[in-house]
Amino acid sequence: MAESRVVLITGASSGFGRETARILLGRGFKVYGTSRNPSAKPQEPDVGMIALDVDSDNSIQSGVKELLEETGRLDVLVNNAGYVLTGGAEETSIAEAKAQFETDFFGHVRMTKAVLPTMRKQGSGQIVNISSIAAILPVPFEGYYAAAKAALLAWSEALPHEVKSLGIKVSVVEPGFFKTNLGHTRKIAKYTIRDYDELRRRAIATLDDDFENGADPRLVGETVLRIIASKNPKHEYAVGRERRYKTLKHLMPQSIIENGVRRHWKLDR
Repeated sequence: MAESRVVLITGASSGFGRETARILLGRGFKVYGTSRNPSAKPQEPDVGMIALDVDSDNSIQSGVKELLEETGRLDVLVNNAGYVLTGGAEETSIAEAKAQFETDFFGHVRMTKAVLPTMRKQGSGQIVNISSIAAILPVPFEGYYAAAKAALLAWSEALPHEVKSLGIKVSVVEPGFFKTNLGHTRKIAKYTIRDYDELRRRAIATLDDDFENGADPRLVGETVLRIIASKNPKHEYAVGRERRYKTLKHLMPQSIIENGVRRHWKLDR
């Protein structure tokens, strides 16, 4: 029964996380969310918000302990917290690139490792990782974000083979462009190189348009609901108009895909 299932969603104060929380609440799940600073933003009523930083082992251990002391169990973890780092491969410092991975890859890893002991003890559980279509078709000047999401995708493919016999299911969602605040909250590489300025400007202007004209983030929340309501969920779920490119990349000649990418991001004069 949904009413007895406890769901924890990281990054639940906005975007995909908040929409997912709304949808699951409407279907009777007991929903908890995490945010680095829950008091900074209006929260969804009836969502139990926990202060938690996915970059911190101590914060995660404390937050998961708080949840389990209240609920006694955890049925679903939705790993959603993340941000976008914008900067060319040459422009971005190693420290900035590592920070991207700390949140968008290792943040998911830390959360998963923190909840697996409980799920193993229960003999049941489900993990849903939010990756990105960028893991398959990276965006220029956001290569480290794509790399982190690609690492998450690969890790999420290995994980279910390890935990399936323990009663734990793993799925990964790959959203395309959606109308969220992800683009508005992006971090920018501190040092830029003049030779890339015009290319970067064109690519990011196009990206902003893609976000502005993106799909309704409810689609991602509805996909998460479909995953956790399914007895036998698939491993991968591409969501949004851009999902067709995942198939096309494997069917079309590489030169056509490359030319299409450069044309879309306006990289050639």
